[in-house]
Amino acid sequence: MDQAHAEEILKKVIAIPTVNDNEKEVADYLASLFAPYEDQGVTIEELAYSPGRSNLIVTIGEGETTLGFSGHQDVVDPGDLADWDTDPFVPTIKEGRLIGRGASDMKSGLAAVVCAMLAMLEEKKVPGKIKLIATVGEESGEYGAAQVTDAGLADDLSALVIAEPTDGMRQICYTSKGVVDYHVTSKGIAAHSSRPHEGEDAIAHLLEFANEVQARLARLDKKDPVLGKLTSLITLIKGGEQINSVPSQAELSGNIRTIPGYTNQVIFDVIDGLIAELNAKPGYQLSVDYIYPEEPMPGDAHSPLVQLLQKVGLEIFGHTLTPVGGTGASDGSEFVRAKGDYPIVMVGPGSDSQHQPNEWVSLAAYHQAIAFYQQIANEFFGK
Repeated sequence: MDQAHAEEILKKVIAIPTVNDNEKEVADYLASLFAPYEDQGVTIEELAYSPGRSNLIVTIGEGETTLGFSGHQDVVDPGDLADWDTDPFVPTIKEGRLIGRGASDMKSGLAAVVCAMLAMLEEKKVPGKIKLIATVGEESGEYGAAQVTDAGLADDLSALVIAEPTDGMRQICYTSKGVVDYHVTSKGIAAHSSRPHEGEDAIAHLLEFANEVQARLARLDKKDPVLGKLTSLITLIKGGEQINSVPSQAELSGNIRTIPGYTNQVIFDVIDGLIAELNAKPGYQLSVDYIYPEEPMPGDAHSPLVQLLQKVGLEIFGHTLTPVGGTGASDGSEFVRAKGDYPIVMVGPGSDSQHQPNEWVSLAAYHQAIAFYQQIANEFFGK
C-alpha cells in the first residue's frame, strides 16, 4: 500500500465525527475497504451496539492460531472549538503532522492496523489468521469491547495487540489497573431540624458508609511491583434539602483503581457486604450501583509477545520499546474476560496530545506503525 492511500484512509476515519457515538459510519467505511477481498476468504461482521453504533470484526487468513489487532472508533468531545487552530474533523497536515480529533487517540493506531492488513491482502501474503476488532464506546466505558467479549468473538485469539498510543511507540503497555466506579444512594426521612428524632438522617448514614468503606478498602494492601497499590477515592457527594431540615436523601460516587492482585469481585464483596451490614440497622436505606467496572489487566514483561514486539520495534524504529504498566483502563480490561488465556499488550502511534486541542500524530510515525504491525504479523507466524 502506498503512503498516499494510507494517509487517505486515516483522513477519512478522522473526518467522521464519532464523539461517543456514530461509530457505524467508521465501521461501514472500514468494511468497504475489506469487501473486495472476500474472495480471498475475508469475513466481515458488524456487531450492532445500538442504532448508529457498530463494532467491526474482520478476519483474514486461516489457521489454528489467531493474532488479534484492536482499536476503538470513538473519540472524546473536541471541547471549545476556539482552542483549535483548525476544524477538529477536517484533517489538516502541517509540518509532517496530521491534526484532528482522534489523530492520536486512537484513529491513527486503528488506521495503521487496517492498512497493515490491507497491505497483506494486496500482496497476497497473509501469514496466518488475523482478526481485527474495532470497537465502540471505549472512551465512555469500554462497552463495545465488553459486547464483543460477551459474544465470544475474542475467545479464539492467541494474542492481542491494541493500537493505543504509547509514547510515540516507545513503550509497550502489558499490564494495567482496572476500575470500579460506584454510586451509593442513601434515603432517609425528612423532619424539622428542631425535632430530629422524627426523621432519619440520610447524610449521616452515607458518611458512615464513606468512612467505613475507605477503611475496609485500605486493608487490601497488596502492592503490585509495577502498578503499585489499589487506590480508592470518594469523588462526588451531595445531599439534603435545606439547612433546617433532616436530610431525606444523599448520594456519593467513588472511584477505585484495582490491581491484578484483587479481582473486581473482591471489591464488590467489600462494598456489598458493608451496604448489607448498614441496612441491617434500623432506619438505614442504602443502595449501590456500579458503572462500567473494568477488570485489571495482568501481564508479563518478559512474555514471548513482548519480546517479539521489542525485536520488531528495534528493527523498524531503531529503539527499544520499554515494557510499562498503565494506571488507566482500556478495552484490554474487557478482553481479559475472554475464555482464551492469551497475552494482551498495547502499542501504537500517537503523541501526548490525546484529548487536547490540536491533537496530532506524526505521519512518519504512522507509516512506521503500518510497517511495524505488518512485520509483527509475519514474525508472529514465523514467516
